[in-house]
Amino acid sequence: MDELVGLKFESEDGFDVQFQVIPFEEKTESLDVKRRIIEQGLKSVDNELDDLEDYLSQLNNELDKLTNHADGIDYIVAVGSGILSGIIDILFVDDLSIKKANEWGNKKTENFVVKIAQKQGYQGDDLYGAVKFLEGKYPIAADKATNDMGGGLQHHLRDYSHHPTPVGLLFSLLTQFTEKVYGTDVAGRFVIVPLDESALKLIGKDFPEKVTFGVINWFFYMVSDIAGSSTAIAQGKTGTGLPGPILSLLKEISSLPIFKKLDSRGYKEFSVWISKLFNGTLLAERDANGKIVKSVKFDFRTELGIAHQLSQQAIPVIINECLVRGFYFIRRLITEIKDKDISGIKELKKLDWRKVLPFKNRTVIRMLTISTGTMTAIDLADAAIESAVKSGGVTNPAFLRNMIVKVNFVGIGRFAIAVGADVSMGLKRREVERERKKVITQIICTSNTKIYYLNADIACDYSQLYANEAEMAKAEADLWKEIGKNDQAIAELYEQVYRVGAFYAYSIREMDKSFDRIEKLLPRIEESNPGLVDAMLRRIKR
Repeated sequence: MDELVGLKFESEDGFDVQFQVIPFEEKTESLDVKRRIIEQGLKSVDNELDDLEDYLSQLNNELDKLTNHADGIDYIVAVGSGILSGIIDILFVDDLSIKKANEWGNKKTENFVVKIAQKQGYQGDDLYGAVKFLEGKYPIAADKATNDMGGGLQHHLRDYSHHPTPVGLLFSLLTQFTEKVYGTDVAGRFVIVPLDESALKLIGKDFPEKVTFGVINWFFYMVSDIAGSSTAIAQGKTGTGLPGPILSLLKEISSLPIFKKLDSRGYKEFSVWISKLFNGTLLAERDANGKIVKSVKFDFRTELGIAHQLSQQAIPVIINECLVRGFYFIRRLITEIKDKDISGIKELKKLDWRKVLPFKNRTVIRMLTISTGTMTAIDLADAAIESAVKSGGVTNPAFLRNMIVKVNFVGIGRFAIAVGADVSMGLKRREVERERKKVITQIICTSNTKIYYLNADIACDYSQLYANEAEMAKAEADLWKEIGKNDQAIAELYEQVYRVGAFYAYSIREMDKSFDRIEKLLPRIEESNPGLVDAMLRRIKR
């Protein structure tokens, strides 16, 4: 307190009054401290503004990709591509056929089995010898439980280790380590069957041997079984075969507790349906009396053939995809070259490839949605017309069956994916727009913060007369920083104001319409009630 200058006097009412005056040096030191604080605040605000501007630029780019910029020419090309692809589908893609799929699958699997057997040491070139060779060289323990799992006709389906899928491999290993076989009984319930003594010799004695039997032997035995057993082949039959990946999955989930519905025998209906599909009675050809003439099995070979047929259906879908994306790329490339005034190959680095590449933007997705939708509409119309003619009308029960085999399922799937992607981008665009509003609000608030920091800095350049102004400006800056933290509330308020304004404008328009209707009715009102209109107008003027 010695450095302070003290002033003391006695007031008229007898009270002592004392003042303390801050020396100029201390005042200067205080302003320097404030200036340093303000400089730090300005630096922090500038960094924050830079980050917000970068983030806003990212959001703007994202918003541009999520916005559909397609015009009339894009839509015309999309429709034209869809029509062309639909025509190609009608003219060149065959109908789905279980019979043809089975025949094609049989041929391919037979060649595959023979080649695998030859690589393992088989010297012949016939299917029977190849299957016999693999069965003898790579036996599996689960095959010894054939009778417990439904016999020769059903054990490939009921025994999970006979499924040529990752789940089948898992249960094959599980059999090696537990000496049990896992699957379902005739009713479709999950069961565990212990191996007998004759099967235990096919169980590995140590960990490496168990893995070898469970993986290597399992794989080659599955290869032999997809073409049927050697006994069936010797008799000139196609054999039981193995369930394909789809049927295997259905069989595995059918044993879950959620499938509780039982038939009159107490069997799970879903499990029975899968068994009929596998053994060929569900899709069998029948005579007029309903008697089975020829069974049509749905096994691994059939699934392989159907996959081949679906790959043929994919041809027009791929053509449509190439046409739409190719047009988008070429048109945007030409536009970008013109905009950037590119006259040579070396200047191509100026291109903004994000605007050119036909991927990950809503414009090309919208074009694909339209084109695939057009192709699907043409395909379904053609399938319905042909099926109606073939079936003798849409009321015939055979109409739906005939139509299904003509439908391009790959095209329907691609259309569904395009629609899903378009809708997803629309929802994401709303989220980006909300985030963009928040960032803009933050930028406004942070800019105001900077203004008040600058005001405080200017005030510090003057005498102590302006010291309070500096403090006030600093306080204002702190206030705007707090407002910036609550930008969500401001954004929500802005949306509320916008909605209220929109509702108000809507109400005014509706009132104008009502007044127009009333004005048209005035002559009739005056005619029915003379003098009423004038009386009402006088009342309103009061």
